[in-house]
Amino acid sequence: AASGHGSLASDDPALLEQLLTLPRVHLVVDGYNVTKTAWPELSLERQRDRLLGGLAPLASRSGAEVTVVFDAAATRDRPVVNRPRGVRVLYSREGVIADDVIRELVAAEPTGRPVVVVTSDNAVVADVVRDGARACGAAALTRLLGRV
Repeated sequence: AASGHGSLASDDPALLEQLLTLPRVHLVVDGYNVTKTAWPELSLERQRDRLLGGLAPLASRSGAEVTVVFDAAATRDRPVVNRPRGVRVLYSREGVIADDVIRELVAAEPTGRPVVVVTSDNAVVADVVRDGARACGAAALTRLLGRV
């Protein structure tokens, strides 16, 4: 998929690296969309830990505000996670999917603030791009985390 940034594909980690250099950038990550694609063999707990552990140094290095949204629409329970410094973790409310929380986060940002959403969900991509965010595929983030 074209990213709108020259020849870089939306799943190219170089695109995500470029976007993270924007001043005051807010990186919003579709948690389970990334983890279930990257590490489907792991338990959800291990998937969350792996993602959050990788995002901490990325947040520190880039200075980006980082928010990860996990889907918990089908349950009242919210798993306890080790929230690394510089990474905000949100769970969707009961009955609300993470995709809608991501849409709300993007819509709430002030006009002109750079927002990058990491997801491979085409419907979410279409909505957040329409609202002014930039989108990168899940593979861009997992490949970037493998290099950090």
